Amino acid sequence: MKKLPIVLFFMVAAFSVSSQDLIDIYKTGKVKLVPDKGYASDNNWEKVFETYYDTLYHKPMGNRKSIVLLPDGSVVVNHTYRNYYSLFNPEGGFVKEFGLIKGQGWRFKDTQAIRGIIEHIFFTKPNNNGKMLCFDFEGNYVKTLTLDYMTKGIVALPNNKIAVVGWAIWKTKFRDFVSIVDYETNEETVIWEYFTDRNLDRKGGSSDLLFNYSYFFEKQGGVSCTTMPFSGRHGIKARPELACINDQLIVANPNNGELQIFDLNGKLMSKKQMNLMSNQISIEEQKEIQHKAIEKYKGMDPLRFKGFVGKVGAEESQKAHNYFIKAMEEDLDKITEPIQFPVFSTMIKDSDGNLLFFEFPEEEGANKFNVWIFRDGGSFICQSSFVCDDYNLEIKPSKLVFHDGYLYGLQTLKETSGNPLRLVRFKITSN
Repeated sequence: MKKLPIVLFFMVAAFSVSSQDLIDIYKTGKVKLVPDKGYASDNNWEKVFETYYDTLYHKPMGNRKSIVLLPDGSVVVNHTYRNYYSLFNPEGGFVKEFGLIKGQGWRFKDTQAIRGIIEHIFFTKPNNNGKMLCFDFEGNYVKTLTLDYMTKGIVALPNNKIAVVGWAIWKTKFRDFVSIVDYETNEETVIWEYFTDRNLDRKGGSSDLLFNYSYFFEKQGGVSCTTMPFSGRHGIKARPELACINDQLIVANPNNGELQIFDLNGKLMSKKQMNLMSNQISIEEQKEIQHKAIEKYKGMDPLRFKGFVGKVGAEESQKAHNYFIKAMEEDLDKITEPIQFPVFSTMIKDSDGNLLFFEFPEEEGANKFNVWIFRDGGSFICQSSFVCDDYNLEIKPSKLVFHDGYLYGLQTLKETSGNPLRLVRFKITSN
């Protein structure tokens, strides 16, 4: 199974002087990320990021954090399962922890990760009830937007609207779509959608995933697991990625490499095709993943479901445990074809209006990227690679954000004692 990404860059705007400078750096063959030693240098990381040591069900989860950049270069860090955020000034100095307040000093007990800013107002990802909370930079509650579906990506638009990648499970289909939500009225316009059939079997589970298992208890609901998340029988399916560049909304489809360009009101302006090659998960790799899942469940306490879904008895919990193992073993013989990866795994917008498309690598440990410029139909420019001596790079848009020519990251230091998590600002150089 391949883990580290190859990176591809696509330009969705006309050249500027600064973007030409970035292209020149990419053309050197290596993009070196150099930490700004003066940035965030006075922070006590053991205190500032003490939540790094958080666990959930005895498993580490303190690195489940993300960052948001404010217009002035300040940074907000989201802490998963905590009801507060951390604010850092433009030079990286810790300022305070703050929560969401709703009048008379009353504070929300449950906060979701901040996803963006519109009209100098934060908005969060929706909670389990579809509530997207909006509040000012001091944490004062402003309003609530409501979505009646699950979300994958959210991007603020400059016309007081928010673009959302949504998905929903229908009786016989999965629906993936992109919607534009009006911040003022909460009204929505769907601008793109795609349906996938649900081939149901196994007590209501879906056979479209390799492999998704659902077990329903007699009285207390059900539990499920997936050995290969997002893996369909005909390939790994991924939902679209969004970006807003030069008053245009870019919808990039990882499954086929298609780029759709909309205006801010959702009118389709053009379509472009990235001629990118996808890699595969071999039959042997799939079986290895399945074997590991089987051994994992065999080593679990059969009573692990007791209390997780309610007052499930020991006998019923044992049945669930046996079911998962048996179903996984039966599915080993059904792995007969390679699985296609999407043409890219994630996308990041840099500060010059370039889009960075991260592709699944052909070799483990590879860190190469191909540079493309979207001009006159799109053209390949060069191949290069990232180099960072000090940090273990976790390349995700939630962990790396461009701002004014710098790359801000929430990354772990390679060599340090104690807490390795850092808020870091990288200089982008060619040597």
